[in-house]
Amino acid sequence: MAKHNHTGHHNCSCSSCNTPSDLVNEITAVNRRNFLRTSLLGGLGFYTAPLVAATGAGNEQHVSEITRTQAVKRGKAQHITILNTSDIHAQLLTHDEFFWENNRPVYRKRGGLDVLKTMLDKLRAENPHNTLVIDGGDCFQGGGVAALSEGRDIVPLINHIGYDLMLPGNWEVVYGKEMMQKDLGGYNAYKICANMYHDTQDEFAGDLIFPPYWTTMLGGIKIGFIGYNDPLTPKRQSPAYSQGIRFTKPEENVAKYIRLLKHYEGCAMVFLVTHMGLAQQVDLANKPQVEGAAYILGADTHERVRTPIQGKYAKVTEPGAFGSFVAKLDLVVEDGIIKDHNYQLLDVDPEKYPGHKGMKKLINTIRTPYSKELDTVIGQTKTTLVRYYVIENPMDNLITDALMWKFKPDIAVSNGFRFCPPLVPDAKKGVANITNDYLWSMLPVNSEAKTGQVTGKQLWDWLEKELHNVFAKDPAKRFGGWVVRFKGMEVNFTMYNDLGKRLNWVKVANQPLDFDKLYTIVACEREGDPDDTLCRIEKVQNPRKLNQTLHNVVREYLKKHSPVAPQIEGRCTATDAHETLLSQLEGYDYVFR
Repeated sequence: MAKHNHTGHHNCSCSSCNTPSDLVNEITAVNRRNFLRTSLLGGLGFYTAPLVAATGAGNEQHVSEITRTQAVKRGKAQHITILNTSDIHAQLLTHDEFFWENNRPVYRKRGGLDVLKTMLDKLRAENPHNTLVIDGGDCFQGGGVAALSEGRDIVPLINHIGYDLMLPGNWEVVYGKEMMQKDLGGYNAYKICANMYHDTQDEFAGDLIFPPYWTTMLGGIKIGFIGYNDPLTPKRQSPAYSQGIRFTKPEENVAKYIRLLKHYEGCAMVFLVTHMGLAQQVDLANKPQVEGAAYILGADTHERVRTPIQGKYAKVTEPGAFGSFVAKLDLVVEDGIIKDHNYQLLDVDPEKYPGHKGMKKLINTIRTPYSKELDTVIGQTKTTLVRYYVIENPMDNLITDALMWKFKPDIAVSNGFRFCPPLVPDAKKGVANITNDYLWSMLPVNSEAKTGQVTGKQLWDWLEKELHNVFAKDPAKRFGGWVVRFKGMEVNFTMYNDLGKRLNWVKVANQPLDFDKLYTIVACEREGDPDDTLCRIEKVQNPRKLNQTLHNVVREYLKKHSPVAPQIEGRCTATDAHETLLSQLEGYDYVFR
């Protein structure tokens, strides 16, 4: 890990601090609680100039030019590097990765924590004294080892990489609050989050779970980072996961912390590290509360920002997912002013970066107790399993095919998950092996299947809400993953219409939806939901758990039908979007690729 002079953390559970005296009193109170142990450059008042507008993707030549400037050579200006990953989702090994090129999908091998370790070490060595490595959350959920150890066995791997700063993501709550705190507490890196509070009746009631910000000396200047998780996490995940945690919106305290860091901590630059989704982060960058923040280092939607998106008050980035990419931000800072900058999204390419031997050994050691189970082949696929498409994808068509085969409902439903890298058939063999480990990546929570009956009107209203969650014009009203997936039902909608007006038609078993008819549905149980709620459909009739987990259903289906060949079938279509839609961000010069 890079060595820096770090200040302590600051933790505040008050709702607002608006005046200078409020802020001073707050700092004084926090000092008494020993969160601010030191204060460096508190009165120097560095200034951050407006950033140069990004005109295109960053490049290595520009970085080389930055390091050769006379001001940097003479030590008058400092070259600072920030390396950023996010949404690794416990993908330990090199895997297939999806790219969109020339209007078609292309697949390459990317990622692997051993490759990531080599790459980050190399990039750090290029600027050894002035580099920070940051992760934006969703790290210890999403794979077999993570699920079977409740995240514990991911911690030493992340520590071996050597992050400086980490943020909890929306899936960090998956094993419950207590386990989340233990797993994150095991990280050697600093942890921050300014909007997750203890919702308890004990001595921690109302306190922030993590320090809200972190400051560090880098290149002779002081830099501050403020963290935010998705405030809609309790609605996105099973409610039970977030029991004992209260989330708030960043707008409630971000201006306070920016002011505190810049005016009282003396930070020359302030960054937000967020896990809220690209559309929400761009929306936040346009709010006056974030004025004074240079960048929002975003996460959650697995978007690949290759040129920072310019909001009114801050730039926004997001570094992809699954350990397949590293975002690299190079800054030249002189007298507290950003003179030049360069941003790149770099592939974690095993052909360019040989796997780190020590990390390979550690991965093997950690996987060994689970390897027999995880490496067991449970089926094969003749088509690529992929989950990157917003509207419909082959991976969830496989899952809903299995549910329909097993339980024979009118409609089988799968959540609009985003996690899980692709699985590409071998060019020579024509198939790819599906293992238990890959099943855990597809379905990291082995939920129980649940059935119930709903009216056609309930289905219609539910679909309208689900589409609004994905395509709401107000980014603050978007949450969850992509469009919900299903079998037995066909849906056509118009993405740009308003709430309640998106659906054009719905068919069940090739017949128009009957508002008065009862339909049987099967989906997964969400822990903590009321008994009569199924996949966010409320007041379901005759709800009943089916005593079968989703994993068992998929295994049985693969045993009977392998090799499978799921593909996009037009189960869900839009009048104003192609079936290969890859992002929900509109109105900006951004393309997922």
